[in-house]
Amino acid sequence: MPEEQQHRDDSLLLMVVLARAYNWVTAHTTREIRQHGLNPTEFGVLEVLYHKGPQPLQQIGEKILISSGNITYVVDKLEKKQLLVRKPCAEDRRVIYAELTEKGQQFLASIFPSHKIAIEQAVSGLNPEEKRSAIELLKKLGHSAQERFHK
Repeated sequence: MPEEQQHRDDSLLLMVVLARAYNWVTAHTTREIRQHGLNPTEFGVLEVLYHKGPQPLQQIGEKILISSGNITYVVDKLEKKQLLVRKPCAEDRRVIYAELTEKGQQFLASIFPSHKIAIEQAVSGLNPEEKRSAIELLKKLGHSAQERFHK
């Protein structure tokens, strides 16, 4: 097989393998998250607020890769569950922040350890050195793909 053809085949195979690995790792975390009555998007919003503190709604959407329309819907649901509240920005009334309530803070503190364990189990097929190598290679791949996308 010519080298150029092999390169294309390797690229296609990498995409398939990467997608399958992502799906199976995500399946572990999704199953764990759902046991706590949340969907992955709701958990993502709560996790951002838990680790980063109050955030503008728009920035939360950017961090967990969902649209502004979806962030409004998810925040509405989490507000009804009394896990977060909206607060207007003192400097710019157009900006609305989301902030965990005390109930939300306690809830995340209680479920995050099991979430971390689910991740650890999902990626336990790699030893520590392989994990570090995978992290570096995936960062390189992501940065390269991002640069080429904007050209």
